[in-house]
Amino acid sequence: MKVVALLIVGIHMVVAGAQTPINATADSLYMLGDYTKAINEYAKLEGGVAGLQIARSYNAIGNYEKAIIQYESLTSANSTNQLALFELGKLLLKTNEHTKATKVFMQLVGLNAVNPEYQYYLGEAKRKDDNVAASIKHYKKAIAIDETHLRSLFQLAKYYTVKQERDKALDYIERGLDLYANDVSLINLKALVLYNDYQYKNAIPWFENVLELGETKDYVYEKLADSYYHNWEFTKAKDTYKILLGRDDKNSQTYFGLAKVYEKEKKLDSAKLFINRAMDVQKPIFAQGYSALAEIARQQDDINEAFFYYEMAYKENSQDARIFYNVCTTYDNSGTEPEKKLAYYEKFLKEFPNEHPFYYETVKKLIKELKEQIHFSKD
Repeated sequence: MKVVALLIVGIHMVVAGAQTPINATADSLYMLGDYTKAINEYAKLEGGVAGLQIARSYNAIGNYEKAIIQYESLTSANSTNQLALFELGKLLLKTNEHTKATKVFMQLVGLNAVNPEYQYYLGEAKRKDDNVAASIKHYKKAIAIDETHLRSLFQLAKYYTVKQERDKALDYIERGLDLYANDVSLINLKALVLYNDYQYKNAIPWFENVLELGETKDYVYEKLADSYYHNWEFTKAKDTYKILLGRDDKNSQTYFGLAKVYEKEKKLDSAKLFINRAMDVQKPIFAQGYSALAEIARQQDDINEAFFYYEMAYKENSQDARIFYNVCTTYDNSGTEPEKKLAYYEKFLKEFPNEHPFYYETVKKLIKELKEQIHFSKD
């Protein structure tokens, strides 16, 4: 009996948010996770602390609607109850009621503007309510108050990574890593920033570190393999792509990645093999596959085969100007009828009048040359 009594006393002392015991039975039920019975016991009591425990209990069992109603009742009765407001705001964010959450955190910031958590969560509410510009201001305010606020540093780093503002992204990333060198999210962001800046050699150790820390999502392997490829580490690139195939052998892009490596190694038959496998596992990517086969045929100086594959690619995707441009140029290099060459180029201008200036100007020049050739051949 003494042991039980001591347990109850200990539970009293650690009830979240309670400075003194509320009720021995209610408190012990709450701390032991018997929330429904705890609610019934707290309901027998009066006062804000019991009300707060009821809200927390509803939250704990996943009855968020009743938890929110309870929190709102508490904050209506006492609009300066920061603890209840804070827990309400976080629950509103969790249940995707972003606009309501924004109002709650604005109220909290009004009560205490120098609390970095309030600024951070107001930033989160603004971000989830699609007001990104406002969210950035509040993350920056949180850091101005507390320069070690890691979550705000991460959100700012992520924002500037997406915006591809390398220097700003790296500044926030490095500040975060100075605080926690093994933060896998920040390490991942640094790898992405370097990768997006084409610094493949520098990105490699950071992607490797991400994997070492247990973050083994497919995109990490994909970007690491591509970084190895660009850094001419072909064996590592192939090994990494093969890991991806072991995880999912139906991803056509992995086969294309392997084909790209073999193509770089001038092992063109192997490259074609993996392109065909990519097309076998995912039929909708025929246009990409045929284009890749055409490029290899060009490297093998087989212009007729290149033309054949580009035409096949165009049949799969007639909206891609680059593909049809290659149809035109490969026929120009392989065909013998200038009139047919001219027809291809004129069709290009008709189908893609607003394409990249390089394509447009090149085709116009070739049309002019072909018309002159045809004219003089008739004289």
